[in-house]
Amino acid sequence: MDLKTIYDAVVNGEIEEVADGVSAALAANIPADKILNEALIPAMSEVGRLFEEQEYYVPEMLISAKAMQGGLAILKPLLAAAGAVAGPQVAFGTVKGDLHDIGKNLVIMMLEGAGFQVADLGVDVPPAKFIEAVKGGAQLIGMSAMLTTTMPNMKVTIDALKDAGVRDNVKIMIGGAPLTQAYADQIGADGYSQDASAAVRKAKDLLG
Repeated sequence: MDLKTIYDAVVNGEIEEVADGVSAALAANIPADKILNEALIPAMSEVGRLFEEQEYYVPEMLISAKAMQGGLAILKPLLAAAGAVAGPQVAFGTVKGDLHDIGKNLVIMMLEGAGFQVADLGVDVPPAKFIEAVKGGAQLIGMSAMLTTTMPNMKVTIDALKDAGVRDNVKIMIGGAPLTQAYADQIGADGYSQDASAAVRKAKDLLG
């Protein structure tokens, strides 16, 4: 079984082919971590590159991410059983008052494709839920907002993390259509990303 087949299927967004390829690779006794690290993760890195080069757009990136997730779903139980070293823990949510989730979901898929352990906190997330995630071991939290009216809840959340005494334990990244690096600086976030591909790079930078 050639892992290049799985790699190509992810890049091309071929959902069934990825699942079939992963199953065939496992049947050929290729270790789950090898499939992850030599096919799925490199493929999503290539998808991110194609997006940044404007050869791919959000629909192509989304379908590739879904294809990757289909393969990852097959591997996860095997990786857990083998005690594979997991990637950094991150938690993402759309802030209180905001119900938008398409951008958040895409970022989560891209991060999973890069090997991160991601907890999806959902939408309309109160500060207490972000605090709970940090206390649970999240090394980075991501906050999303698509409305100018909900943007201030990012600072409310950061202030709540400070009050809870956990702000210094976590990196904070923000994103969403109305946001800018200047706003991230203003509210005391550690980073800002303008899209899902940049979010993966920024998360890696923030966590060293």
